[in-house]
Formats: sequence, C-alpha cells, structure tokens
Amino acid sequence: MSKQAFYQKIAAYRQKDDQAEIIKNLIQNIRKRQSRAGTRKIYLDIVDELRAHGIKMGRDALFDFMRKHRLLVRKTKRYHITTDSKHGFYKSPNRIKDLTPTRSEQALVADITYIKIQNDHAYLALVTDLYSKKIMGYKLDTNMRATLVVDALKMALDARSYQNQQIIHHSDRGIQYCCPQFAEFAAANNILLSTTQQYDPYENAVAERVNGILKYEFGLIKTLPNLVTAQKMVKQAIKIYNSERRHYSLDMQTPDFAHRNQQHIYKKYSLN
Repeated sequence: MSKQAFYQKIAAYRQKDDQAEIIKNLIQNIRKRQSRAGTRKIYLDIVDELRAHGIKMGRDALFDFMRKHRLLVRKTKRYHITTDSKHGFYKSPNRIKDLTPTRSEQALVADITYIKIQNDHAYLALVTDLYSKKIMGYKLDTNMRATLVVDALKMALDARSYQNQQIIHHSDRGIQYCCPQFAEFAAANNILLSTTQQYDPYENAVAERVNGILKYEFGLIKTLPNLVTAQKMVKQAIKIYNSERRHYSLDMQTPDFAHRNQQHIYKKYSLN
C-alpha cells in the first residue's frame, strides 16, 4: 500500500467514525423525548439532517446501524388491572364496533391506567380521539372516583376544534363510566355513550394502545416520586405524544397534524 493510499484509508475511517457520532447524537436527541421511538419514525425525523451532513443512509442501513450499536427498542410487557365491571349500572352497547371514523371528534375512546408513585397509587384517565389518535383530555389523581373520568372528558370537550357535532364516547364497562354521575354529564353535553361488551381489550384497542405508549415510551411505567412530579411528566408526555410522535396508522404523521388536516384513511390496529 502506498503512503497516499494509507492516509486516504485513515481519513475514510475517521470520516466514518465522525458520521457514526453524528448519527448516534441525532438518534439520542429523539430518544430523550421519545425513549421507544422506532427506526422508521426516527429515520423520517433525521433524514434531512443526515443529508445536511452529507451522510447517505437509507432506512435499512439505519436499522443495521442501530442494531450494531444496540439502539433498537426492546419489547416489554404490560400489567395491572384498573377495570371493575361488576356493578349493577346500565352498560351501553358497543357503538364503534362496526364504525370506521372519517373525521376528528366523531368518536372519543377512554380508559384508566395505573401510575405507580412512591408510597401511593395514582390513576390516569385518558380521552383520545379515535380518528386522529390525539389525546384530547386527561386527569391524574390518587383515586378512581367518577370525577376522575368526568374531569378528563371536560378537558376533551374544552379542547374540541369542531363544535356542534354529536360525539360517541367509548370506554370499557368500568363503574366510573357507567355510574349516573358520568352518564348525566354525557347526556347534558350531547354525548352518546358506548361500552365494550366483553373483557377483550381489543374492543377498546386504541385506548389500550395509547396507555401503553405513554407508559412504556415516555417513562410513566417507572415509580415516580410524588403526584406533582407525575402530573408534570404526564403533561409533558402528552404534549410530545400529540405534537411529535409519528403513527404508522396516521401515514407517519403526528396526532396534531392528523386532527387538523383529516386526510388519512382510518386504519384499525391491534395491541402489538
């Protein structure tokens, strides 16, 4: 090997190392805010910056890079039951079973998920737009009274962009969603109630999926120090989720974009 070829090879290695550091920094900047963002979503977020740095890398090459550097996301399991459906209150029919939503705020899906805080338990009620996957309302507190889900729905109604259209509110058959206090609030706001009919989480798959995203991608699965900290983390997580997290089911757009533009065709998805 000539002296010139040797130094060219050294320069190529250094350039490759420098580019690897740039790529890792771009990935880590996203992972700081979306800890479980997948390769395809990350690629869409960094592809312009890769080009700006003169780095030619496709999606498959990025996947190989992330696997080599152990940056792929590991799967986790979910647990903890928050639904008590053994009550005598009226259970509404499942009104979204055969529904294919065509617009935002046509149907809202709701659920309660468990948040662990030191020396206590907290519960997060979420209200999500079925079409756009945007989280419209939420409430985190240390109880599961009816006020938890009523307050979450109040926030969702205040956040509406499209007024004067009847909304379907879909949830599981938990006592909070079937009790008179919640039913009366829904009726007063022209909301048509819908509930699951079985114990199958696929009957409320979007709500279940959103729960999992917030907990496993935004760190809410961890034991948090106190309720105030948990509330701040939930607020930040939902803001990032709505404005930055891309969804395959939204043609790789964010919930905020999908909610405003209403251009995508609704796709049903499972819990995986």
